[in-house]
Amino acid sequence: ENLGVPPQVLAEIERTRRIPTSFVWPAPRDGVVLERNVSDGMRMPAGEVLFRLADLSVVWALADLPERELGNIAPGQRVEVRPRGLTGRSFTGHIDLIYPQLNVETRTARVRIELPNPEGVLLPGMYVEAEIAAGGGGPVVAVPNSAVIDSGTRQVVILDRGEGRFEPKEVKLGRRGGSFVEIREGVAEGDRVVVAANFLIDAESNLRAALSGLAAAAPAGEQGR
Repeated sequence: ENLGVPPQVLAEIERTRRIPTSFVWPAPRDGVVLERNVSDGMRMPAGEVLFRLADLSVVWALADLPERELGNIAPGQRVEVRPRGLTGRSFTGHIDLIYPQLNVETRTARVRIELPNPEGVLLPGMYVEAEIAAGGGGPVVAVPNSAVIDSGTRQVVILDRGEGRFEPKEVKLGRRGGSFVEIREGVAEGDRVVVAANFLIDAESNLRAALSGLAAAAPAGEQGR
C-alpha cells in the first residue's frame, strides 16, 4: 500500500500467498498519453515519471483580458471560443476562474474558460479567440471608440450642433465591445457625434478660447497702466 500497488494486486497476493514477478498497473483514470518515458524491459529508479496522462474530455482556455473590462465579467458567464486551427468552428464554454492578479507589464488579467471537448478536437497548446457575453442584453447609448477624446483625467466627445457649430461634452464611459463604447452620461440618443478629426476640432476650439481670453485681458491691462 505504501508503494501505491493497486488494491486488486494486493488482494491477489493475499489470496494466493504468492508474490508475482510482474503485474498490470492500471492508470488512475482514463485519458490520453501525453508523455511516455519507458520501454519494455527498462529499469526505472524510484520517483521517475513513467507516463503522463491527461483527461481531455474537458479542457481549459486561458484568455488575457484588459484591466478596464474586469468589471464586466464574472464566473459562470458564457464564452464563445474559436480555435485558429479549426476554421469555421466554435465551441461554447463558461468562465471558470478569474485569476487574482494583474500582469503589470500588459495591464491584463488572466481568465480561465472551461470547455467541453467530447470529440477531442481541442488540443493543448492551440491558439483561440474568445468572445465573452458580458452585456446585460438591453439597449445602451454607444459611440465608436474614435469619437472619444481621452485626456487621462476626463473623456470628451464633440457634438455636432449643425451649421458648422460644435460643442465639447464631457462623458462617462461604460462597457466596450465591437469597436464601440457605452456612454452612461453626457450623450443622449439621437445626438450627432463627431467620429473623425475630433482632435483637430478640439484643438481649434481650445486655441480660439485662449485667443479670446488674451483679447479680453489686453484692454484690462491697458486700463491698469
